[in-house]
Amino acid sequence: MVDIELLRKIVEAPGVSGYEFLGIRDVVIEELKDHVDEIKVDKLGNVIAHKRGSGPRIMIAAHMDKIGVMVNHIDKEGYLHVVPVGGVDPRTLVAQRIRFFTEKGERFGVVGHIPPHLQKPEDRKKAADWDTIVVDVGADSQEEAEELGFRVGTVGEFAPAFVQLTENRIATPYLDDRVCLYAMIEAAKAVENHEADIYFVASVQEEVGLRGARVASYAIDPEIGIAMDVTFAKQVGDKGKIVPKLGGGPVMDVGPNINPKVRAFADDVAKKYGIELQVEASPRPTGTDANIMQINREGVATAVLSIPIRYMHSQVETADIRDIDRTIEFAKHFLEELREMDLTP
Repeated sequence: MVDIELLRKIVEAPGVSGYEFLGIRDVVIEELKDHVDEIKVDKLGNVIAHKRGSGPRIMIAAHMDKIGVMVNHIDKEGYLHVVPVGGVDPRTLVAQRIRFFTEKGERFGVVGHIPPHLQKPEDRKKAADWDTIVVDVGADSQEEAEELGFRVGTVGEFAPAFVQLTENRIATPYLDDRVCLYAMIEAAKAVENHEADIYFVASVQEEVGLRGARVASYAIDPEIGIAMDVTFAKQVGDKGKIVPKLGGGPVMDVGPNINPKVRAFADDVAKKYGIELQVEASPRPTGTDANIMQINREGVATAVLSIPIRYMHSQVETADIRDIDRTIEFAKHFLEELREMDLTP
């Protein structure tokens, strides 16, 4: 059963890419330290938790960083001008709140929206872009904004807005990838009898180039690498290209980024425990940590385990609690069943 309060805590903990030390790293360490044999933080900030075993060495990674914004200018009227950290769509920022992490603690700002009464007809057809996004932090001057603790380089993220829509559906910023981070943590706690030598990695800087997974996989040198990351669920406007659906269970890719032996083993485990796996076609390298793990050193047998969500990279990402539960259950069984195998495609 999903622990909603722990999920909320993990989702809302600060951690823009490169700044995971602001909050989420400590949460991960606290949750995992009593359930693994060893836990450490590397020079990039990855949390690497090791459950020792004699079997195949496996790295299972869920990234803990968030997309966000960084202040690149404070104008004379005290407005902040920002640039994206990761894949932020500026259209999603209009009339939204941003939580900043300043020298003087957390501060909030709002992205202003010109009322329709004051807009010219032609302006109503224009979408917001980074040249038009400004953040109002309540200051009347550059000096006042700086007195509040804002500087060029101050980072911010979407303000917390966790809501339970129904018994089974939740919506919040940053299900990407905090929902999978939560699932990985709960799976790590649940795994008991296992032969596999398991490394649980809360990776950093995935949103700006899969950077944490690169160095972690080099250090661990796994035989098998599993990325836990969200994927697209069917949503408004989909014309049939998206297959996974909310409530349909965990998703696993097929394609060149996926080792067919590991994928076949996953199907066997799912069948044994009565867990339905949704299938996603990925004809190119996935945009996940599995992409970089696969080409580590002499090669790693990789796969992607996903939780489907709607409205990715927005403040209203939506998931189904049943998918989270089944993903945790599947990950536990996969790791407990894993044995040495021929990984050559």
